[in-house]
Amino acid sequence: MSFLDTLRQWDEAVASIDRQDLSGALQMFLSIKEPNSKIYFDIGCLHLIGEDLDAAEKAFDCSIGKDEHLAVAFFQRGITFYKKERFEESLADFQRAFKTLRGNQLIDYKALGLRYKLYACEILHNMALAEARLGRWEPAQENLVKALNYKTETKLSIIDKALQSTLKQKLFKLVEFPSKVLFKPNKHYVAELEKKDYLGKAKVVASIVPQDEFSGFAPLQPQVEDSPTDPKAPEVLRALEGDPHTVLFEFVPETSDELAVVPGNIVFVLQKGADNWASVVFNERRGLVPYNYLERFTLPSKQNAVEERTENSPYIVKVHFTYSVAVCVPPGSDFTTLVNTISKKVKIPADSLTLSLTSLATGPTVIDANTEMVKVWSGGNGGRITLWCNVKEQTDGKPENQIHLVALHSYESSNPEDLTFHQGDTITFLSKVNQDWWEGRCKGDSGIFPASFVEEVPVNGQ
Repeated sequence: MSFLDTLRQWDEAVASIDRQDLSGALQMFLSIKEPNSKIYFDIGCLHLIGEDLDAAEKAFDCSIGKDEHLAVAFFQRGITFYKKERFEESLADFQRAFKTLRGNQLIDYKALGLRYKLYACEILHNMALAEARLGRWEPAQENLVKALNYKTETKLSIIDKALQSTLKQKLFKLVEFPSKVLFKPNKHYVAELEKKDYLGKAKVVASIVPQDEFSGFAPLQPQVEDSPTDPKAPEVLRALEGDPHTVLFEFVPETSDELAVVPGNIVFVLQKGADNWASVVFNERRGLVPYNYLERFTLPSKQNAVEERTENSPYIVKVHFTYSVAVCVPPGSDFTTLVNTISKKVKIPADSLTLSLTSLATGPTVIDANTEMVKVWSGGNGGRITLWCNVKEQTDGKPENQIHLVALHSYESSNPEDLTFHQGDTITFLSKVNQDWWEGRCKGDSGIFPASFVEEVPVNGQ
């Protein structure tokens, strides 16, 4: 079946749904020989309306097989599994749908022909319901608390009601996909299905031949013999517009407004819309690409790479501690200035720190008040030097002046810089990133975590 035949049959099936002929529309969809991911999604939705859950599951499997980044297909299959009381599989599909959003509040599928916005808070709502069905009320409540960070004004009441139900350990209503809302073919492509006569019938306007009926084209005209007196002006290279991004996944366009890209392409984002679609430029062509298919790419600055260091430029000291930090000190600084600067950064008293030029803090590699700092700074390269920092062992029996926290909830890290811990774990406070995120150390690992997940405890109360 050709693309035009598929497009025509898809359009007729959608028109049948508008006429409330659901069985006729389903038969038209099923007669398409090579359906794409959107058509398989429409077939699954029609089976859901007819409560044929097995057929709906199979159709959504095919839709995801055609496009593994179609979050709304994972969402619909999760609803199908929930209605079949397969709650573990339902929860897994809701989690995949949430992951596909890549931290965005919503995805608007209008540009793809589906008048629907998939909200992250609704996915988390259904994840919480699946957890509740499995008798896991605490994870259910955590998902709903997380949903509050993604909520919109119109969805606030749904999340609040679900939270109240979990506190009473009562089930709440599933958020379902609206019925009879399906993917439609691109209206511009549908308009081109009708045959058009762009040239029209030729007509003789004037001729020196009596009763001339010639209806062809005019003959070639003679070329200009003399070349232009002025040489062609040289082309001026224009600066590239937009922010550079790297393409992570292959994207196959299904409308004339979309742009085909493959992993590794560098595109320039001109504008990112609230619906998670980005207007990009690639090979002098403009089009739409899902923003969650892209990752920001930082171009190296040649000017910064060759910039020379002046005499008054500060030294950049990279310090390997339990985590790596960087500090700036004035050129030619003495040991006291250096250790005090590092002490403020790691929030540990200066007299408790040992600095060294290597990871083995022994012998001549140790830096102290007796060290000739001129030799230390001369070992740097381009105003940069790397040191190692360790905490001296306590000899007076007094505990270190540190802040200790206890985890109120478990937290699984989603990024490499996050810290994973479980409820009841003790965390050593390192620094405050902002009002909502802190940095700490737990079980030998360091990272950032939500401040609301912990509370401070006295040192002697561990």
